[in-house]
Amino acid sequence: MFKRVLAVSVFFTLAFGILAVSVLRTAGVNYVFSKTTTPSPAPEEVRTEIPYFIPYAGKVAPDSPLWPLKALRDKVWLAVTTNPTKKAEIMLLLADKRIALAQELMGEGNSELAVTTLTKAEKYLEQAVDQEKIARGKGVDTVSLLTKLSLATLKHRQMTEEILAGAPEDAKPVIVTTMDLTKKLYTDTKSSLSSLGRPIPENPFSN
Repeated sequence: MFKRVLAVSVFFTLAFGILAVSVLRTAGVNYVFSKTTTPSPAPEEVRTEIPYFIPYAGKVAPDSPLWPLKALRDKVWLAVTTNPTKKAEIMLLLADKRIALAQELMGEGNSELAVTTLTKAEKYLEQAVDQEKIARGKGVDTVSLLTKLSLATLKHRQMTEEILAGAPEDAKPVIVTTMDLTKKLYTDTKSSLSSLGRPIPENPFSN
């Protein structure tokens, strides 16, 4: 009897895993761009170095057959994390790793997957900012996290401009729209820090 229950449990676990991987493969937005790139203005020079570290993204990239399992692991990690501060930190980590991967993919000429990965990165960044607001609303001191998020938005903008410079012409509107979200997130974090009377990370961009 025990062996039968164990076998059934293993079967359903495997079935769920296969289903989840299949859903992750089909749920994302897929882009198709030309392979022709046109010269773009060099990324806007910043006046100061942005003091923010982007972590190593790991060996498993979005074009790897193992990526759906890695993405599933990330979703499970977020699902079991209920503390909004911790969830914000995880989302920020995922955002940082994905924008690093997007930059690598664009450098390799895989513009479609690069843009898909970039948009996911900035969505994670947006969700991280939202989770910080939830934590702060509960009375948690999130000043350190908020400052880190504000710096992250500036670093992400810098990296997005670098991605934009090497992108095909038809990919650029999507990248610009994504960068607009990053700009908005900096404005949001800047406003929150200002309301708390805390120092605001300098925006080294002209706009």
